[in-house]
Amino acid sequence: MANYQELANLVWNVADDVLRGLFKPHEYGDITLPFLVLRRLDCILEEDNRKEKTIEIYNKFKEDVAEYNIPRIIQNAINSKFYNTSEFDLSLLKDDPNNIKINFDNYIGGFSQEVRDIIENFNLDRFIDRLNNSNRLYLFCDKFTEVDLHPKEVDNHIMGQVFEELLRRFSEMSNESSGEHYTPRDVVRLLVSLLFAEQTDDLKGDGIVRSIFDPCCGTGGMLTIGKEYFKEKINPDATIRLLGQELNPQSYATCKSDMLIIEEDPDSIRLGSSLSNDQFQGERFDYMITNPPFGVSWKSDEAIVKTEAQNPQGRFSAGTPRSSDGALLFLQHMLSKMTENGSRVGIVFNGSPLFTGDAGSGESEIRRWIIENDWLECIIALPEKLFFNTSIATYIWILTNNKSEERQGKIQLINAVEFYDGMKRNLGDKNAIISETHISQIIELYTNFEETDHCKIFSNDYFGYTKVTIERPLRDEETGDIVTDKKGTPKPDTKLRDYERVPLSEDINEYYQREVKPHVPDSWMDRKKDKVGYEINFNKYFYQYTPLRSLKEITDELLELEQKSDGLLNEVLEL
Repeated sequence: MANYQELANLVWNVADDVLRGLFKPHEYGDITLPFLVLRRLDCILEEDNRKEKTIEIYNKFKEDVAEYNIPRIIQNAINSKFYNTSEFDLSLLKDDPNNIKINFDNYIGGFSQEVRDIIENFNLDRFIDRLNNSNRLYLFCDKFTEVDLHPKEVDNHIMGQVFEELLRRFSEMSNESSGEHYTPRDVVRLLVSLLFAEQTDDLKGDGIVRSIFDPCCGTGGMLTIGKEYFKEKINPDATIRLLGQELNPQSYATCKSDMLIIEEDPDSIRLGSSLSNDQFQGERFDYMITNPPFGVSWKSDEAIVKTEAQNPQGRFSAGTPRSSDGALLFLQHMLSKMTENGSRVGIVFNGSPLFTGDAGSGESEIRRWIIENDWLECIIALPEKLFFNTSIATYIWILTNNKSEERQGKIQLINAVEFYDGMKRNLGDKNAIISETHISQIIELYTNFEETDHCKIFSNDYFGYTKVTIERPLRDEETGDIVTDKKGTPKPDTKLRDYERVPLSEDINEYYQREVKPHVPDSWMDRKKDKVGYEINFNKYFYQYTPLRSLKEITDELLELEQKSDGLLNEVLEL
């Protein structure tokens, strides 16, 4: 059986040999991955003479059977989810180099609709003409036939690893956009480990069927690693359904290709915006994981989102965030798909969803909805510089509608910012990696559910507050007397209006009498304007006080610096 690293190197070298000079390095993946898919499909169709059987069946029925019935007949006959009715494959294309472009088009057109959909979304046409015009289309087809991807040589597991390795390499060559569709494997492994960490007891034995869904699935890494983890560490006999939706056509095609290659259901990967074009409307899933885009506008989805926000049963009825960042919309979308028996959700965020927005804002109302429903289980602060295209702070949120008894009414915070190894060289902005040892340490903190220097546990209401309006009387500018209305009630001076955030755990009147009234005796609270808000100020909970240095230490340091500067000045003067 082939080694995936050696096979990935072989494919990589093919790309570099043929494409160098004609294409920019960041384009290599756009061309190579579709050809890798085509070669794998050719090799699969070689098994049991599937190709010959397909052509025979097609020629037999094409005149007498309705066209829409032929795919089902062929698929049943060859026991495959795809087929190709063309006389050509990549190997046979070599036999007629003078007509390579015409025959290549015939070859692509012969594939079943599922594969044509993948190739179309790869947008391969934009490269084929350039390859052909430079006499490299024949060479590229020829080179790929040297790579043996027959299932007897490369099983589905190895093939999936090859695909992932090439995705990683091509993404590293395109650092400007790699983070948009590619989540580093160390981050995915941590997210998946957290999602399944406490899920082993009830998932043993036969007949276990579970679903994993990603609404921003990109190239599918989270889905495949999620299934791999489940099979290896929980139940190898379980049936795991992988489902996802992706907005970017090329990422969608890559993901769908991966599903087809490893014999998953490619129909479970769908194209379009999860926010405005939910392709899984009404469906529910057991596990949901995603890394939505950071700080990306949702204005293109605005009409549908706002319509659903006005519907009490809509996905976004809890609130809508500012239009410049739709991250919390994806979380609401996922929470709307929880099962009655209990689902688990893992999502990667930047810091904004933790605290952006004051009481009553869309962001705060979404946090309030989540926390008051007791769905937020844990938040983990990750090391910086984990991603290819950003060095900002990131967090993993774990949510569920089926908390264990000890976790009910509580939220766990884990500070894992120091749990990483440095990298010998940067990959874009990425220069930190979470090792398997660090993942184990973080999982131990999570499952132990005990307070330590790196773990804090709070009740839900700890993160909530009431925003209370504090008014002061309007005074006449000449006399200084308090201005009142017809009923003799003091009119508030809007210029002096202030606000207090009173923790939900405190009595508002007692807080006011203690913290406000002594300092502003003429003030009063307008309780009709009360607003409840929620925010999670992560850094505050793990702040460690560092004592200030003594005056003597500072003086000694200044004297030492002064002596050094005098010495340098004397050296300059002597020159």
